[in-house]
Amino acid sequence: MTRIVDTFPREVRTLDPVFITMRDGARLAATIWLPRDAVERPVPAILELIPYRRRDGTVFRDMKMHPYVAGHGFACCRVDIRGSGDSEGLLADEYAEQEQDDACEIIAWLASQPWCTGAVGMTGISWGGFNALQVAARRPPALKAVIALCCSDDRYADDVHYYGGNLLTEDGMWASFILGLGALPPDPQVVGERWRAMWRERLEATACWSSVWLRHQRRDAYWKRGSVCEDFSRIDIPVYAISGWDDTYFNAVPRLMEGLSSPRKGLIGPWTHAYPFLGDPGPAIDYLGEAIRWWRHWLEGIDTGIMDEPAYTTYLKDPHRPAHCYPHHSGRWVRDPAWPSPNIADRVLFLNAGTLDAEPAEGRTMRLRSPVTAGRDCGRYGGYGGEVPDMAGDQRREDGLGLSFETSPLADDMDLLGAPALKITLRSDLPFGMLVARLCEVLPDGTSTLVTWGALNLAHRESSEYPAQLEPGEAVDVRLDLNHCGRRFGTGNRVRLILSNQHWPALWPQPGMPALELEPGACRLVLPVRTPQPGDGEAIFGEARIAPPVPMTSLEDEAHSRRLVIDAGSRTETLTLDSNHGRQHLTDRDNETWARVVDRMTITEDDPLSARLETGWVLGYRSGEADAETKSRVVVTSTQTQFRLEWRLEVCERGQLIFEREGDEWIDRDHL
Repeated sequence: MTRIVDTFPREVRTLDPVFITMRDGARLAATIWLPRDAVERPVPAILELIPYRRRDGTVFRDMKMHPYVAGHGFACCRVDIRGSGDSEGLLADEYAEQEQDDACEIIAWLASQPWCTGAVGMTGISWGGFNALQVAARRPPALKAVIALCCSDDRYADDVHYYGGNLLTEDGMWASFILGLGALPPDPQVVGERWRAMWRERLEATACWSSVWLRHQRRDAYWKRGSVCEDFSRIDIPVYAISGWDDTYFNAVPRLMEGLSSPRKGLIGPWTHAYPFLGDPGPAIDYLGEAIRWWRHWLEGIDTGIMDEPAYTTYLKDPHRPAHCYPHHSGRWVRDPAWPSPNIADRVLFLNAGTLDAEPAEGRTMRLRSPVTAGRDCGRYGGYGGEVPDMAGDQRREDGLGLSFETSPLADDMDLLGAPALKITLRSDLPFGMLVARLCEVLPDGTSTLVTWGALNLAHRESSEYPAQLEPGEAVDVRLDLNHCGRRFGTGNRVRLILSNQHWPALWPQPGMPALELEPGACRLVLPVRTPQPGDGEAIFGEARIAPPVPMTSLEDEAHSRRLVIDAGSRTETLTLDSNHGRQHLTDRDNETWARVVDRMTITEDDPLSARLETGWVLGYRSGEADAETKSRVVVTSTQTQFRLEWRLEVCERGQLIFEREGDEWIDRDHL
């Protein structure tokens, strides 16, 4: 349940556009919401700096959030990153040094305004969470606290490019989106006659960012830059880290809790890649009230009691049947005093012949060689849940494509909170290989629900900076940490672990199909079992409250589909995710925006070199003189030794093609 609030303790005024001039002369466009009497009664400022077009992109969530916080005594400043939206300059990559330099200048500018007390906070979700942490590590004097949502401290290991040393297909999907988004024009209503020159400058600088990302297949200096986990001590201000179990980035929350030494709090709810007040999947919470308590404490010096509460709050999901999308997750809130938590104890289970047992047992050598189609039903890596059907479905088919180990029916409920770990000794018949582990809950009728998973490129078993091939036939010891989870396994259900060595279409297949061997009883699964505590399940957060949404008319409804086509003759499988995000007319600014994406992943049985990703966006924008539509297309394929990256961008104005650019590159595979 979400309540819309249209009156606040302090009346709000909106400043838009505001242009903040950088020392090199570039002007960055901003929208600022602040109390009408802020000059007489100055307030702290809160910065959100992202490239997703504040006037027609993120405005749908911005208007629900920033005016509400402003009405409670803050100045909320939403800035388009240099080269995006209505800001001047060029945007050439994620998390550039220039971006962080600009952020530090903006923070100093905010602190110097007559309506600001001089204290500044920084917040953001996804990109905005990344750069909030990165800027905190820069230590600009006026920055006093951060709320970072759905983001990561580790650009290599925990973003949308590589996972466990494996290439993510999400890399190409993300590149396609940025390619199309970056080619949209600024708003003529905001920047005036300069809009066309700014647009042309952006188009002439067009490039596919995946070209850069694919050339850095190891954890090198490129990825270390902006990964705050490289030196947590650089962050000396309070951090509130937040994510959701149906998101991609929840692993960063416990890492930040453990790695930082500054004041910190962690929150993981049931949500996907969205602010918690949106509650997708539900339940939504009064996130804005929680944020205001945080900001009051650290920006105003008012003891709101937020730091007296347990530091780590998580939502333990109840057992549930699998679905490709969820409107709501049943479960309960639990709190732990810190992370790692004293309420967690390891439970060790040995991988015996088909079973998970408290004691090891010898048996015949087990051999693993999964088909390349293994992973099809495990959901998209960067799944967005809600109404988009890209989460994991019933795992029974998947469970049969690997080595399966399971417990007897549980005599009591078992709560897991943390990252299960697999310690395993194995051999490969080829000098490379991938190991994937999935942990499922199996209901009495056989339904299998994916709880968490992990994967490791075996060449990265010791280091992602210095990968090394396997010696065929030689036994190696491997540790594989699965993703964190918060989940109750119900009485009478079974815990099932499945090992495979393919995970398409989330992970790009390796160039061959190795067979792995392991010995029963020589491998173990370590489960983080949480002991229930007094107070578990108590109501913690109130109902979600938001400011009135941006006035808009829907011209075309959203529609999402997931289609699987299997050609039995060619033994080819094609999975297509089609998301039409609709078309909207924003009546208060008289512009229109529309978007659609189609992701198509194809592979042929027993042929890892047949893998093909084709992803394309259509993005449109109409405002004043501007009437533009962009079409991006990225295709990734591979040979035994190389990746092939093909891309194309088309830009139309009033239906006529005015710009096109394409690329076709071959990039050597490096232990992938």
